[in-house]
Amino acid sequence: MAKYEGGCLCRAVRYRTDADPINERICHCRLCQKAIGAAFNARVLFRIDDVTVEGPLATVNTSPDLKRGFCPNCGTTMFSRRDSAGIIGLTTGSLDDPSLFRPQMHIWTTSKQPWVMLDDGLPQYEGAPPA
Repeated sequence: MAKYEGGCLCRAVRYRTDADPINERICHCRLCQKAIGAAFNARVLFRIDDVTVEGPLATVNTSPDLKRGFCPNCGTTMFSRRDSAGIIGLTTGSLDDPSLFRPQMHIWTTSKQPWVMLDDGLPQYEGAPPA
């Protein structure tokens, strides 16, 4: 069994990886809010080459360098991907076991919804995190 496994609601698309995450973040930007349909996008970041995705997949570019992958059957968004950086961020809601998520920071908090209270003690960045 892979360390991280998941997929879409209808189970037509599945992904897995045995790799350790590069990082784990909660993004509050408006693009993520729109794409995920929620107040934020909690995601686990990996190298693209470390993640296997199987099944029918649709993608949409939500910014020039960011592609989001979703199931064409049920619409579940499963990842955001930056090919130029070689990274893929798996949405924690699509994980089989979302309790594996260990967030390290909040990013783009300037777009945070006013009713979201961040009192978890994690670092917060108004925009992108430091390099």
